[in-house]
Order: sequence, then C-alpha cells, then structure tokens
Amino acid sequence: MSAGEKAKATTEQAKGKAKEALGRAVGNERLEAEGKRDQTKGDARAAKEKAKDAFKN
Repeated sequence: MSAGEKAKATTEQAKGKAKEALGRAVGNERLEAEGKRDQTKGDARAAKEKAKDAFKN
C-alpha cells in the first residue's frame, strides 16, 4: 500500500469517527451519517490498496 494512499485512508477513517461521535453527542443524525460515510470511504480506499498490493506479489 502506498504511504500516501494509506495516510488518506486513515485520515478519512479518523475524520469519519470524529464526525459520527460528534453527531451522536449533539443529536445530529445528518452529521452522524456523514461520519459513517467518511469511514466507509476510508475503508474502501484501504481495501483497494491492499488488493493492489496482493496482485503485485
């Protein structure tokens, strides 16, 4: 996994977790859903990079 893409995936996942927690804390369902979406994007990016690495070897 390239370092840049791994960092982007980790950042998206962390940002998503923070948004989700904040949304839950203040009762904002839209912010909570947005956080879950960001986490999913980060997970997908990480999975894509892992798959690319698997085919390299």
